[in-house]
Amino acid sequence: MIFAVPRCSCQKMRNYRASGFHYRTFKQRRLSNLGDVNQAQLYSRFCSISQFEASSQTLDQPSVPPLNIEEFLEKAVLDSQWHSIEQKLGFECLDVRSLCLAVAVVCRLPLPQPALLLLKRALNGGVATNQELFDELVLAHESLSLSSSIALDFLIRACCGLKRAEDALECFYLMKDQGILPKIESCNDLLSVLSKLNKIDTAWALYAEMFRLRIPSTVITFNIMINVLCKEGKLKKAKAFIGHMEGFGFKPTVVTFNTIIHGYCSRGKLEGAHEIFDTMKKKGIRPDSYSYGSLISGLCKEGKLEEASALFGKMVDERLVPTAVTYNMLIDGYCNKGNLTMAFLYRDEMVSKGIMPTVSTYNLLIHALFMGGRAAEADGFIKEMGERGMAPDAITYNILINGYCKEGNAKKAFDLHAEMLSKGIHSSAATYTSLIYVLSKQKRMQEADNLFKRIVGKGIFPDVIMFNALIDGHCINGNMARAFMLLKEMDTRKVSPDEVTFNTLMQGLCREGKIEEARGLLNQMKDRGIKPDHISYNTLISGYSRKGEIKDALTVRDEMLGKGFNPTLLTYNALIQGLCKNKEGEHAEELLKEMVSKGITPDDSTYFFLIEGLG
Repeated sequence: MIFAVPRCSCQKMRNYRASGFHYRTFKQRRLSNLGDVNQAQLYSRFCSISQFEASSQTLDQPSVPPLNIEEFLEKAVLDSQWHSIEQKLGFECLDVRSLCLAVAVVCRLPLPQPALLLLKRALNGGVATNQELFDELVLAHESLSLSSSIALDFLIRACCGLKRAEDALECFYLMKDQGILPKIESCNDLLSVLSKLNKIDTAWALYAEMFRLRIPSTVITFNIMINVLCKEGKLKKAKAFIGHMEGFGFKPTVVTFNTIIHGYCSRGKLEGAHEIFDTMKKKGIRPDSYSYGSLISGLCKEGKLEEASALFGKMVDERLVPTAVTYNMLIDGYCNKGNLTMAFLYRDEMVSKGIMPTVSTYNLLIHALFMGGRAAEADGFIKEMGERGMAPDAITYNILINGYCKEGNAKKAFDLHAEMLSKGIHSSAATYTSLIYVLSKQKRMQEADNLFKRIVGKGIFPDVIMFNALIDGHCINGNMARAFMLLKEMDTRKVSPDEVTFNTLMQGLCREGKIEEARGLLNQMKDRGIKPDHISYNTLISGYSRKGEIKDALTVRDEMLGKGFNPTLLTYNALIQGLCKNKEGEHAEELLKEMVSKGITPDDSTYFFLIEGLG
């Protein structure tokens, strides 16, 4: 589109024109408009030493030739000297006016990177506001008598590159107000960043404005909006959008179908994903590694590992090269199933094919080793990572710390935490929760409380899981007063307690024989909108039974059944224990028959209570 700059009414632009500044004059002057930097200094900063010899003369020495900035910048960029310019340019020496003139010059070159780099530096460095940059770019175009609006489009793209969606959107409407249509590439960048930032409503508003302004869409535009629909969960509309595309004369690409396949898989709708996959092939579009990867991921998440492995085999048969990400999906799936043999087989296969395991690969395997009680092997994997030139990340350390904490190895966990910090890796709430957990299990509650205070002092926001770990420790150690103080602190910090919080407190009260207080907490849960679960009811049943108050225990059991919860082994064992305490052995035997008829297998505790009760 032809760039036609209207006469601007802003005072800044009027003053600028009144000063008589013009680019042709700018080219011939001894850089008086570039601040305090002399010609030799600017020349030195702009040039690489090999291509442009920096003059050692000062501004007062007339032997330095006038610098033609336009020709210089063009030559520097075309001669691939941009990195040298970026390094040597004293960025702070350019005011916003000079900067925008430089952008206007280099934006005419085939490569967009120089102009985008300058604008990103300006935006990040606070050289000027978004509005000021826009105004100066308009003036620079007028001074240079340029016909293209590309510099303004680059401003939108620079904002998008920095994920400053609001600034990019402001530039879009500033262009519109000036009667300039942004290019579709700029619009696509803006739509894409809005989608990535989940600003869905804004993306649709922009798309509607583009349509109203008759900015022609491209295949990329349609693909972005299909992705937006998938994020909204509107999968049928996303699928129908293919017809919309074709109606405008655009042929859907592999990216189009992959976007929809991923949308279906991410929501567990594998049947719909397979339908899109088949449609894709019928239209003559060959699925790629991403197409198969999305389906394999969806199958693994649903636990359909045999189907995922079979599809992986088909992918290989199609001579598509699987990535480390695809292998990680399968490894993760088998790790979650506890099938470490298959997980390690896939690890070995990827290595044999020359596909380097990633840090994520090792994280998955290390986590599985801890879950499988094979912690001793975890150190070997850390060593292997080092041999492959990989450094453990925050996730690796959190897995290791959590694993050793669950094993009760506090020393190892705290040593790893110190190592983590020494490497500049920040601890998260999850890290500290694990450390509080192990201290609580070792009855080191003073240390746990002190650690909690330090966490809060560091500005780390304690979540419900961290509070639950600390409350559990105090409940186990019989410090119910401190546990309830923490419940109040949760309210103060606006951290919503959950059923685990109340179950833990109820268990602590029941250990002390305060069953009625525990029963009161059940009502508090309901008042807060927290639904009691089977653990809540079993805690009360067990509490009443241990005290021999079997009538109250049975009342809670009936309430539990009325809420749709089936009795568990814990329910029956608690009731049998209570009946046997009350010398009601016959009723206990009836419960034994009932539990067996419901498919619940008695354990050693069941028979111990019966033997003890029947004498």
